Amino acid sequence: MSPLPFFMQGEVVKGFGRGSKDLGCPTANYSRDLNKTIPKDFKTGVYCGWAQVDTQPVYRMVVNIGWCPFYQNEDMSVETHILHEFENDFYGSNLKICLVEFLRPEMNFTSPDGLIKQIATDIANAHNILDLPEHMKFRENDYFSNDAK
Repeated sequence: MSPLPFFMQGEVVKGFGRGSKDLGCPTANYSRDLNKTIPKDFKTGVYCGWAQVDTQPVYRMVVNIGWCPFYQNEDMSVETHILHEFENDFYGSNLKICLVEFLRPEMNFTSPDGLIKQIATDIANAHNILDLPEHMKFRENDYFSNDAK
């Protein structure tokens, strides 16, 4: 049985800062404690789906769930890149995500450029996948209503 769609929500915390600074790909991060609630058998890698910050609109997103081999993380992380430009940081906000499709397993890279190119490919693939009606419907899911907790 597929674990998708997979829903998760929690407070956005400050991450390592490398997504924006090193990769030009800002991410919203959950706390280590929340990350530990992901089922142990959940497949790590890159997924696409939908995200909502507080009561704002629902946007497309890509998310890496795992250890980010290029950076050799010691703890599992959930790093969400929302495909929308926000004017300000939103630390402390509630972030809801809905994963609908697995894009690829985690990979290691020999340089930041290789990772940046792969992220661009992941984003392009996410746009195409999320245009499909079977995935678009999750954008309107009750989970994202302002009443849903």
